Amino acid sequence: GAQSSREVLSKEDLEFLKCNTDYDEQTIIEYYKGFLSDCPEGKLCPSTFCQIYSKCFPTGNAKQFCDHVFRSFDTDQNGVIDFKEFLLSIDINCNGTPEEKLSWAFRMYDMDGNGYIDILEMTKLVSSIYKMIGAGQDHLLHDETPLERAQAIFQRMDVNDDGKVTKYEFTRSCLEDQNLLDLLTPIAQM
Repeated sequence: GAQSSREVLSKEDLEFLKCNTDYDEQTIIEYYKGFLSDCPEGKLCPSTFCQIYSKCFPTGNAKQFCDHVFRSFDTDQNGVIDFKEFLLSIDINCNGTPEEKLSWAFRMYDMDGNGYIDILEMTKLVSSIYKMIGAGQDHLLHDETPLERAQAIFQRMDVNDDGKVTKYEFTRSCLEDQNLLDLLTPIAQM
């Protein structure tokens, strides 16, 4: 019973994804088949997610960054990523406007979900990006330590010097600086 019903995407989910992504029915079904081959239970757990995601960054250690990305994909915060969450996040990162991609990235940086990024959150994420990028992308790093880079980025983004980076400040800063955008949204480069 349950196994065979999982092999076909429900009509409701298919219609939802057709309405909320740029993908057509055939593409959604192909993605679903691939998702099920990696996750026969229909749920992507953190360890499997990290194995798959790490393949995109073979020269670095993506483990810490994977944890942040996983949290952003897992929009209902239940500890697993279902197919709808997966495809919605992929769609934003592949087909979204720069603003949509940055909104998604902001949620990843705002680890505690309080609506702004503090210096600690910025430092943790920049450190995880440094580890993940490895030698192949070190032109983005400017010979700075992760802490120095995080502080420099934070100072530029915190326009009103209140110790917080709002979604507006984050989005505006990234849209005005392509190097910053490339460093802070490595998932969009996949």
